[in-house]
Amino acid sequence: MGDEQRFGEFVSVRRHAYVAELVLDRPKAMNAVSTDMARSIGSACAALSEDRDARVVVVTSTHERAFCVGADLKERNSFSDAELVRQRPTARAAYTGVLELPMPTVAALHGFALGGGFELALACDLIVADPTAVVGLPEVSVGVIPGGGGTQLLPRRVGAARAAELIFTARRLEADEARQLGLIDQLVGEGEDRSEALALAARIAANSPVGLRAAKRALRLGHGLDLRAGLEVEDAAWRSVAFSGDRAEGVAAFNEKRKPQWPGE
Repeated sequence: MGDEQRFGEFVSVRRHAYVAELVLDRPKAMNAVSTDMARSIGSACAALSEDRDARVVVVTSTHERAFCVGADLKERNSFSDAELVRQRPTARAAYTGVLELPMPTVAALHGFALGGGFELALACDLIVADPTAVVGLPEVSVGVIPGGGGTQLLPRRVGAARAAELIFTARRLEADEARQLGLIDQLVGEGEDRSEALALAARIAANSPVGLRAAKRALRLGHGLDLRAGLEVEDAAWRSVAFSGDRAEGVAAFNEKRKPQWPGE
């Protein structure tokens, strides 16, 4: 990948050394996810999944007042029932594309992150936001349900009852309350969500890429299992890194009191 690669009209990937920035870039529609944009997010995630140089991914927005306002309801309004059914796998692939990225992921939120927009953030491992962020899953207020992972990802973050209250009321939360309830992880200064998320990603990216991917796999696969099964998942992940070049380099660098040069394998 070069410094910036476009995926269709509305998505690009920018490189910052070992950090890849997945940029939502449909400013005229506050990044509302149309079919075209969903396809582009899926394509960008497929490319990033294969990219061995991308150790961390940060999801950002070019719109100054929104991260993403969710599904493109204007486009949806024009669909026949058959078209809506046909579009579903494309929409779903965008959300699962972010969710299944093998490296750690950070979302950088400001302004509106609603419905599918907040679900894209929930698909990431960590969420950084500035004080202008407004989050929520308002889908039941327009006759649907959160269908980009929200009904499954939100309770994993905040518990079943809290997720039920937020989804059933369709209410929007300001950044302070969202931080208190655990819907966002880090609240930063206004206008600093992108720079702080990239800085966090750079700190993460200093670590072993093999270790990071294995740790993410263990965290994700082990969630919801009983402890004994979870520890077996962890052991399998440990075995996958124990004889890696990264482990050999990490131990050598520690003993030689120098920064490791990760082979990434």
